[in-house]
Amino acid sequence: MQRLHQSSLYPDKFICHGKQGNFVNVEDPTNGKRFKLLTFCTNDVLGLVQSEAVKSAAIDAIVQYGTSNSSCSVLSGRIDLHRQLEQEISDFKHLPYTHLFLNAWMAMQALVDSFCHLAINIPGFQNTRETLILTDVLNHGCILSAVVNAGNRSGKMFSHSPDVRVKPYRHCDVNDFARKLRRYAKPGNRIMVVSDAVFSMDADIAPLSEMLDVLANYPGSVIVMDEAHASGAIGATGGGIYEHFGITPQQVLDRGIIPLVMTTFSKFAASAGAAISSHRREMIDLLDVSPTSIGTISLPPPSTAAALESIRQLRQNPQLVKTLQANAHYLRSLLIEHNFDVIGETNVLPVILPQNLSPKVFARHLMEKHSVWVSAIWFIAKPRLRITANALHTQDEMEQLVEAMVKTRDTLYQPAAVATA
Repeated sequence: MQRLHQSSLYPDKFICHGKQGNFVNVEDPTNGKRFKLLTFCTNDVLGLVQSEAVKSAAIDAIVQYGTSNSSCSVLSGRIDLHRQLEQEISDFKHLPYTHLFLNAWMAMQALVDSFCHLAINIPGFQNTRETLILTDVLNHGCILSAVVNAGNRSGKMFSHSPDVRVKPYRHCDVNDFARKLRRYAKPGNRIMVVSDAVFSMDADIAPLSEMLDVLANYPGSVIVMDEAHASGAIGATGGGIYEHFGITPQQVLDRGIIPLVMTTFSKFAASAGAAISSHRREMIDLLDVSPTSIGTISLPPPSTAAALESIRQLRQNPQLVKTLQANAHYLRSLLIEHNFDVIGETNVLPVILPQNLSPKVFARHLMEKHSVWVSAIWFIAKPRLRITANALHTQDEMEQLVEAMVKTRDTLYQPAAVATA
């Protein structure tokens, strides 16, 4: 840790004292200095965190149920709000069965654990089929953590189930994806493909249509889409990656492929938690009896109510999505116009800086000199600024951001001298 701090790789951590729209009051805990900042680093993409309807729903849930359910869902921790939220997500994602989790990490762990193994000893049952998991190399950490340990989860420990093989494929590379399937899939394998729908650091979209074309050659294969950054952000009404490509889960099922969708609530749904949706009741039952579910408290009432009301707000107000997408398009165009190297295609706007320009220094200058807050990424991915547009941003605010970025670049960046003859 000393070496980490000395190399300036440890991330800055700020304390928020209050929010109003896209303005936040922030404290630097190292020196106590405070800033009022225009933020472009929140994942509250639809601006519902401060919605009066969402806040009221959370407060009403506390009044009715208290702050916690104090148990896991299969014991005494299930409340009617859980059932309502599951039904709302199932309607939203067009998959009839849904199971809730405290967060995406636990949801992915439970899914992989349940799919690959079974921790409960069932008389007369033995799982004899190997599992092959394919994962995009740039998948989110919650996916990588789950699949990299897929071979030694609880089921493997207790039921001696067969091997699990995990093979990565190049980022959004359908040709490599197809090659890996041809190379590693064996007759009788259970095949699971896991991918982010929208990649959180590169802001690009998984090539779902082409992936399905490949998987059509492997009947019974399962495709899992993590829609953390897709729900509420892509598709005409914010439905996510299936709506974006004009595909329904039923059409996927008709091709012999099994779609599973993970929805998370920390971005579009003004809350915390996650859910996995399926077309089969049995998948949900399996998740329900996974060690991750049995050993964990259920989603607290205020978080459940906030997520539920947020999804209802989105479905009643699709204009929120149109505003978000228009803002993302405008800000992306503005950054490109001013010669910033912005990648991706969603409301997440990663800006790649020149190699000799530190994102940490750049972001700190924006904060201290221009009262603008963006995320500096330098310790977990290729160095970049990670900017997020949301439905509350105005054109004036976006122009203020880009003007501040231009001034900061002019102040900090010294281009390498060009040699002359």
